[in-house]
Amino acid sequence: MARCQPAVRRGFELAVSALEPPFAEPWHDGRDMARADQPRLVIGLGAAVVAISLAACNAAEPTETDMRSPESTAGVQFALTSPEFPEGGAIPSRYTCDGDDVSPPLEWSGAPESAASLALVIDDPDARGFVHWVVYNIDPSASGGLPAGWSEDAEFQGSNDFGRMGYGGPCPPSGAHRYRFRLLALDTMLDLTGAPTAQRLTDAAAGHVLAEAQLNASYRRAR
Repeated sequence: MARCQPAVRRGFELAVSALEPPFAEPWHDGRDMARADQPRLVIGLGAAVVAISLAACNAAEPTETDMRSPESTAGVQFALTSPEFPEGGAIPSRYTCDGDDVSPPLEWSGAPESAASLALVIDDPDARGFVHWVVYNIDPSASGGLPAGWSEDAEFQGSNDFGRMGYGGPCPPSGAHRYRFRLLALDTMLDLTGAPTAQRLTDAAAGHVLAEAQLNASYRRAR
């Protein structure tokens, strides 16, 4: 907008000049009366200059959409799903303490192109955020997935709240519990050692999250 100011100022000057002498002086004869239209002409010209300048500058100024990165305008949403259960659905018993207790298959799409790694945390918000799985430095392909039982061979895993490394399936003491699968797209690899907790992972990821996808599910034990 700053670059528009000179042209806009010139338009105002033209309009104001129409109100200054000699146009402000009274007109007497026919010839001078004909000149009475000149103030209106100059005012109109000044207004036109202002309008045209503003229109041209508004067209030239980049909009918020123009200034967004290609990733944010691509229109592809980062999403996490599972072929075994829908969003908000029930987790099959195979992936719980009542079955084989292996990690469920997961699939994602729309990961940012600039992502350097992915990280996954599964917790139980109905049990004060009890952590079931921590994984980091996952290959950040735009679309990909983890097969069932992948936790048995995964290299970069943290400790869960059962006190062991790797995956620990849902095992609610009573009723149905919700489970939250959070997949983070990061702009860096995480330099973590040992068996990091979910808190250590989220602390290390702070300031590096490009996008987050979430999948929610539930499980009730059959008794």
